[in-house]
Amino acid sequence: MSIFALGDTHLSLASDKPMDVFPGWSGYLPKLEKNWRDTVADGDTVVIPGDVSWAMSLEEAATDFAFLDSLPGRKILLKGNHDYWWSTKNKMDGFLAERGFTTLSILSNESYQVEGVNICGSRSWFFEDTDPHDAKIRARELGRIRMSLEKADPALPILLFLHYPPVYRDFLSQETIDLMGEWGITQCYYGHLHGKAIQWAFEGDYEGIAFRLVSADALNFCPLCIKE
Repeated sequence: MSIFALGDTHLSLASDKPMDVFPGWSGYLPKLEKNWRDTVADGDTVVIPGDVSWAMSLEEAATDFAFLDSLPGRKILLKGNHDYWWSTKNKMDGFLAERGFTTLSILSNESYQVEGVNICGSRSWFFEDTDPHDAKIRARELGRIRMSLEKADPALPILLFLHYPPVYRDFLSQETIDLMGEWGITQCYYGHLHGKAIQWAFEGDYEGIAFRLVSADALNFCPLCIKE
């Protein structure tokens, strides 16, 4: 079975946040569903590294979760900067179980072993700001990435997923790069960038790590196969 990546689905089936108003997003939901069904099989896994839903609470997100649950494959969800519905791991797992969303899994301070690899990651944070508050959040997020890596099976390679890009234009999160180097990470997938910002995305090798942008509009709303 295969592993796919597709970030920033920005679902808003029960909230007033239509993405169709943004350039390149018109009619994206039917396109996303068709591409997903044409590409992903029931035994596959799709990692969504953040900005899953515009919902403000788990209850409001239920309609978006139901949509994802209806699509083929297992889905592993990470937190993005717009996932305001995100809560504690226990509360989210309980909510998904109560609603019968059996194909959805939350990745928070842990690792999943899928098809012979570790799926690790976290939201990460802005790195271009110098505000002390942002510095605290960056340190906390770095700790969460480390916690996820520490839960990995040491016998298996690691695929790392982040919402924020560690490398972007003239900005660099060297701490994140160093942490990846410490753990021997060779593949990192990220989202967050949309529209005109996509042209500035760094994709390719940096210090032995292959980076790839997987935000939905960057992939033309089609899940990207990253492991067959």
